[in-house]
Amino acid sequence: MISVIFDLDGTLVDSEPNYYESGRRTLARHGVPDFTWEQHARFIGIGTLETLAVLRERYGIEAPVGQLLAEQNAAYLELARAATEVFPQMRAFVERLHADGVPMAVASGSSRAAIDAVLAGTGLDAFLTTAVSAEEVARGKPAPDVFLEAARRLGAEPADCVVLEDAAPGVRAAHAAGMGCVAVPYGARAAGDPGFATADLLFPAGQAGFAADRAYAWLAARDRGRSAPH
Repeated sequence: MISVIFDLDGTLVDSEPNYYESGRRTLARHGVPDFTWEQHARFIGIGTLETLAVLRERYGIEAPVGQLLAEQNAAYLELARAATEVFPQMRAFVERLHADGVPMAVASGSSRAAIDAVLAGTGLDAFLTTAVSAEEVARGKPAPDVFLEAARRLGAEPADCVVLEDAAPGVRAAHAAGMGCVAVPYGARAAGDPGFATADLLFPAGQAGFAADRAYAWLAARDRGRSAPH
């Protein structure tokens, strides 16, 4: 049976506005007052720790990266608990897979606390009970570690898993893990990133073009193809 692994931020939920705002507040506290959304967008799909390490060096911030991470996580959790939007077609997709008994997991570059807060706050924790944070593996995306650990916890072989991702580093990570991938780019411009070339199914218009029925039909056909005798 096929298993489905979801990225969280930008794929299941539109958390990027909260990540941007929490990062902006953290950088402003350390002498970087003009961090823009455009600058933030270059790091979409990359883990918070990796992002902060780059920004710390770029702006010459003296505080250790661990302190910056703790500050941003605290700000993000405050924002996430207040409001996080689930993409409607993604919720429909998750609910349909759950009704069919499809094994599912979340594999995210976010902290474990952030994952738990978002899943609980949106009610997705009723359907997605297995989750892996990049904090729990050696390397974040685009390395495959977080997806491989999710497969292990589901008791699934990587080749029997399909990943849903919104960012090119995550698509590359799915490919490196030997998993299928459905790509739903976050933002129309992102779809042109060559990193999406390895996706097995691409929704180039992003969430605006994602349809739960189409994704389900593609997944069912893939599952039938894998289980058919050769």
